[in-house]
Amino acid sequence: MIDSPFIPHGHCYLWKPELIGLHLISDSLIAIAYYSIACILIYFVYRRRDLPYPWVFLLFSAFIVACGTTHVMEVWTLWHPTYWLSGIIKALTSGISVFTAIRLVPLVPQALEIPSPAQLEMANQELEREILERLRIEEMMRQQAEREQLLGRITQHIRQSLDLYEILNTTVEEVRRFLRTDRVVVYQFTPDWNGNIIAESVSAASFSILGQTIHDPCFESLWQEPYQQGRVSAIADVYTANIQPCHRDLLTSLQVRANLALPVLYGESLWGLLIAHHCSGSRHWESWEVDLLRQLLIPLNIAIQQAQLHQQIQLLNSNLEQQVENQTNELRRALEFESLLKRITDKVRDSLDEGQILQTAVEELALGLEVECCDVRIYNADRTACTIRSEYTTQLPSCLGHNFSISEPPARDIHEQILQGITSQFCFTNGDLFRIGQAEFSAMTCPLMDDEGVLGSLWLFKPKQQDFNELELRVAQQVANQCAIAVRQARLYQTAQQQVIELERLNRLKDDFLSTVSHELRTPMSSIKLAIQMLEIQLRPLNLIDTPSSPVSRYFQILQNESQREINLINDLLDLARIDADVEPLALTTIDLREWLPHLAEPFELQARSQQQLLQLAISEALPAFTTDLAYLSRILSELLHNACKYTPAEGIITLSAWAEAGYLKLVVTNTGIEIPESELERIFDKFYRVPSLDPWRHGGTGLGLALAKKLVERLGGIIRAESANNQVEFIVEFPMDWLNFGPTVTV
Repeated sequence: MIDSPFIPHGHCYLWKPELIGLHLISDSLIAIAYYSIACILIYFVYRRRDLPYPWVFLLFSAFIVACGTTHVMEVWTLWHPTYWLSGIIKALTSGISVFTAIRLVPLVPQALEIPSPAQLEMANQELEREILERLRIEEMMRQQAEREQLLGRITQHIRQSLDLYEILNTTVEEVRRFLRTDRVVVYQFTPDWNGNIIAESVSAASFSILGQTIHDPCFESLWQEPYQQGRVSAIADVYTANIQPCHRDLLTSLQVRANLALPVLYGESLWGLLIAHHCSGSRHWESWEVDLLRQLLIPLNIAIQQAQLHQQIQLLNSNLEQQVENQTNELRRALEFESLLKRITDKVRDSLDEGQILQTAVEELALGLEVECCDVRIYNADRTACTIRSEYTTQLPSCLGHNFSISEPPARDIHEQILQGITSQFCFTNGDLFRIGQAEFSAMTCPLMDDEGVLGSLWLFKPKQQDFNELELRVAQQVANQCAIAVRQARLYQTAQQQVIELERLNRLKDDFLSTVSHELRTPMSSIKLAIQMLEIQLRPLNLIDTPSSPVSRYFQILQNESQREINLINDLLDLARIDADVEPLALTTIDLREWLPHLAEPFELQARSQQQLLQLAISEALPAFTTDLAYLSRILSELLHNACKYTPAEGIITLSAWAEAGYLKLVVTNTGIEIPESELERIFDKFYRVPSLDPWRHGGTGLGLALAKKLVERLGGIIRAESANNQVEFIVEFPMDWLNFGPTVTV
């Protein structure tokens, strides 16, 4: 291109320095400006990556660079005729320009929508308002979240604790921190509408009023009803607020400048106040702060109710536990007293000695009730005086045997109640004459009374500062009743013993009389018997006694039978006297009952056959040898068999049974056809007793056979009894097989 046929552009300017210089400077400056603008735009786009349409700036930068390059070529062609290169650069510049223009056409409407500075200002202001609103809402949400967290913490604490004061202290502390105030208190009313500060949280110790009792003279007349209805008192400044002077004076005395008070209800009643105090200056209470405290009152009211219920339950539980403990102690004491009463009752019943009975009762009762003294006083016959018959004392001097007159006061009044069967308690001093030479006492008297009247009284003494409870009173009354019964029984026993002694004396006299009479009658009866025999010798040759129809024969037979009966009676009486005297030793003999009993029964078999009766034997084959007094045993069985033959009707059966059972020998005589009433069974062994339903004259006898048999059985160490049922009678004799065998024996 250097060798181009074209001439430099400077020739067109005639190489005038002024003109060439003008174009040189102008094109150079334009090129520099264009390049600078392009660089600035590229830097701006680089730094502001958030710009809309950044490609537009890049297109303009390319267009401006291309334009600047054309001006550089204008300077270059002044000396160098490279017009083709200059034209190519201009063509490139035109292409970039056309492309930029084409791209700007659709961009214009969008660019027109870009707000103006005024609009941007307005948008900025609106944006600021939205930001402030959002900040305000965020602040409200933050406060709401803090309130909810506060409510949650307090509610959670309320759920975790039933201690009212712990709950209140937690509540006031949380509220004070949240409100950023100087003092929060819980104020509880008393019945006279004064109140106490029972919970407090303060920012400084100088603000503390915990435990103070506050009297508000205006409260009952001005504030009680509004607070009862849920009124909230919010005072921003006590000096400018429209409140009563008395109320202002009260608040200022408590260092209060701003006050917020809400009622705390328990059910429908005004329980107290939740109060926030601002002491360092005035304060406007926001509505949300009031709402917060209102919301806090709901769980706080619930907490108070729960705590009150818990306290009531604890009180009830405590009372119940105390009642259970008291009842347990009473039951234990009752069981001890019951055991004491049973022990005393058993001991007094085991004895029939009046002195021992009373002494046992007073000792056991004094030790069981832990009294100073216990005594029993017995009245004389006319009940004008009493004597201490038994006594147990630990501290007091003994008054045993002392006589008391009951006709003079104050003893008369007490003994009048005793004689009426009244138990009483009282205190008396030295001059009361109830005990000699003693100081003041608490005393209780119980009458010893039964169905026949009052025998005496039971006295118990304690120190004057103590009294007798209901349980001790009942125990003393029961012991007194048992003593009265035991004393009456002891006296009856003594009377019975005297009667027994007298009866024994009379019985001995009777036995002596009967023995004497028997001996005295035996001699004349022997003479009578001899006379009858001589009379028989004289009358037999005359055939006067062999003729049954002869009156002489009948009279002689009666004389002979009755004389023999009288002799048997005398012999039985002498045998009974001899057995009662127990002077004859037993002649013991060892016998085999299986062989001996049939021989014993042979005479009675003949008698039974003659009376159309059946006598049968039932003797066990396992009977062992038996050692006894053979004469006594023979007499016993003979009496029983004779008695059976005498009373058994014709066709009746008489059975003699013998067997061994459980170490006893049993001998049983049974006869049928007759029955003895049960009421007569115990008396048939009495002397001279005859069963009224049987004809004593028809059967005869002495009336001593069964009595003699019983005596002989007892002499041999056995027992005898009678049973009757189903039209038969059984006499059962039992001997122990291992009874004491002694003396020389003869084996049969």
